[in-house]
Amino acid sequence: MNRISRLCLLLGLIGVVWLSGCGAEVASEIVQKPVQGDFEVLVTVTGELRAKSSVSIQGPVGARRMGIYQTKITRMVPEGTYVQEGDFVADLDKTDLLGKMKEVEINLQKFQSQYTQVRLDCTLTLAQARDELINLDYALEQKKLEKEESIYEAPSTRRQIEIEYEKSDRAYKQAVKNYETKVQKASAEMREAEADLSKEQKKYDDYIALMDEFSVKAPSNGMVIYKREYDGKKRAAGSSLMLWDPTVATLPDLSLMESVTYVNEVDIRKIKKGQVVRISLDAEPDKKLSGKVTQVANIGEQRENSDSKVFEVVIEITEKDSTLRPAMTTSNEIIIDTREDVMYIPLETVHTEDSTTYVYAKDGGSVVKQEVIIGLTNDNYGIVETGLGAESELLLSVPENAAELDMNRLSPGSQPTQNAAEAKL
Repeated sequence: MNRISRLCLLLGLIGVVWLSGCGAEVASEIVQKPVQGDFEVLVTVTGELRAKSSVSIQGPVGARRMGIYQTKITRMVPEGTYVQEGDFVADLDKTDLLGKMKEVEINLQKFQSQYTQVRLDCTLTLAQARDELINLDYALEQKKLEKEESIYEAPSTRRQIEIEYEKSDRAYKQAVKNYETKVQKASAEMREAEADLSKEQKKYDDYIALMDEFSVKAPSNGMVIYKREYDGKKRAAGSSLMLWDPTVATLPDLSLMESVTYVNEVDIRKIKKGQVVRISLDAEPDKKLSGKVTQVANIGEQRENSDSKVFEVVIEITEKDSTLRPAMTTSNEIIIDTREDVMYIPLETVHTEDSTTYVYAKDGGSVVKQEVIIGLTNDNYGIVETGLGAESELLLSVPENAAELDMNRLSPGSQPTQNAAEAKL
């Protein structure tokens, strides 16, 4: 290879290296033009479907009155089971109930014995009183005959007979009064014994009726959905049932559904009743539904596996769909604000320095630091109020010579209007 050939080869290699370096620099400058169109501010949250209204499947509502405050669910139909009115739903542990029934049964036998004893005592006492009355009546009759025959006797004898007669008459009348008192006393003792027995019998009958309630039946037709506890866990077989809240499960009305979601304390100030929501199902991503915000909690709560406070938001689904089921997961896009036919840019092109907002824009073959005014923003974009044109080319990354670039500031007359400034979130 001669000298000229070697020189040409060397120049060619230098050219390839130079072009390769330029190509890498150009490739690193990824640019983005502003987008013209409708702009939305969204809060996207995950929710869970539930029926807006439902019928509660209640456990034994009278258990507290009978001294039973807690029990366990021993058996339960699978969640999602369709039941008819009167069908079996769940069995509850009857251990405490059977223990209390045994106590009442023992007391019932005791009161039955007492009632029988009182009745026998009263019968015997009154029988003796009646025999005494009969004997006193005979004695009075005898004294009366003696008095009638004493007309021929001496006055002293006659007077003695009259006194005996008066004693017999007074004894008989006193015995009649005593008998009436004994009857009243016996009646009172019988009523008391009968009341004690009836009270205990009613308590026993109530326990028998309560026993039936420990086998929970469906109050109407529907699909069984397990009741959620305050901590989000579902009541199922093995769960404890506190009988001041005896709901075992629910039968939801599937014709009107709502999505329950929880919004963090940063975004909750943006959420208001009546806002439109776009809803999609995790199970069917292609299915799109519409809804609206119907409830926004005023007080936050600490949810499980969450470090910050969240606020419950309820979204009513405005469309009817027979495929919707409780506990389905939804993705909810709550539309906070909209702007029609505006220019917006990616937030990754926007930078801030000393309270000045700017972008890196291409100006011919060079890059400039262009001040801009950004209005309404969402998670990814911001509306350009002023500072850019529709054909501006913006760098998505910071150029290597960023520190050397001067700021191309806006003129004082280019400041946004008050409404535009207020639109910032």
